[in-house]
Amino acid sequence: MRATAPFATGILLSVSLATGAATAWDRQEQQGATIARTNCARCHAVGRTGASPLRAAPPFRELHTRYPVEDLGEALAEGIRTGHPSMPEFRFDADEAEALIAYLKSLER
Repeated sequence: MRATAPFATGILLSVSLATGAATAWDRQEQQGATIARTNCARCHAVGRTGASPLRAAPPFRELHTRYPVEDLGEALAEGIRTGHPSMPEFRFDADEAEALIAYLKSLER
C-alpha cells in the first residue's frame, strides 16, 4: 500500500494544479466576456450566436477568421482605432486586454 501513496499523491497534485489553472482561465474568460458586453456589445455580437447590432461590425466569434486574436494585446493596450468615426477608441490595461483576448479565444471553440 505504501508504494501507491506517492503515485496517488502525484495524481491528486496534478489534478489540483490543473483545476486551479482552469479556474483562473475561466475567471479570465468571464472577465473578458464582461468587458466585451460592457464596451463592445452596442455594435458587435459578442456571444456565440446572434447578429451584430451594427451590420458593419463583425461578430466577435468570427474575429479569429480575420486575424490571430492573440496578437491584439498591444492594440488593445495602445488604443483600438478604426477607419470609421462611429467606433470610439478603446484602451485597456494589460490585464483587461489579456482577459478580452482569452474571451475571444474561447469563442473559437
